[in-house]
Amino acid sequence: MKAAFQQLYEEYHNDLFQFIMYMVKNKEQAEDLVQEVYIRVLKSYDTFKGDSSEKTWLFSIARHVSIDYFRRQQSRRKRILDIFDWGEKAHLVRDEGALPEEISLLNEEMKMVYRCLDKCTLDQKSVVILRYVQSFSIEETAKTLGWSISKVKTTQHRAIKALRRFIEQENGEEGDAE
Repeated sequence: MKAAFQQLYEEYHNDLFQFIMYMVKNKEQAEDLVQEVYIRVLKSYDTFKGDSSEKTWLFSIARHVSIDYFRRQQSRRKRILDIFDWGEKAHLVRDEGALPEEISLLNEEMKMVYRCLDKCTLDQKSVVILRYVQSFSIEETAKTLGWSISKVKTTQHRAIKALRRFIEQENGEEGDAE
């Protein structure tokens, strides 16, 4: 067990951290969530049946941990909004978290793509990150997400369409400002 865990850690730690970092956009939070992934792996490794590769199993756990994090954040925000009487302005309260430090090294176009990716649904964002950032195959992506191959292809197609639309909108807004 210890050797298998060590191998998983050595082989996938950087990719796992990068995946979660792209999801939550906060280095400290990503580190915490990676630890949570490893805790879940340790607790459930005995039940891993080998129906998929360890890689897809690990990233599936990471995706679920990320979704759980977003759900917790959403319920916290709702409780805060319920405590305070925000009235009509409640919809204006948004999380404007900083982009990852690594993004500062990218050129402006990549920054725009990253901002636009945040406007996509969680499913679309997951597929784009797995397929284009982590270089997962369609089959690996399907197994990681627990989806059919056709659902991955459809979600990927819709994500690319949405990204194009968001990029065009952002380019239009920049053009209007000049």
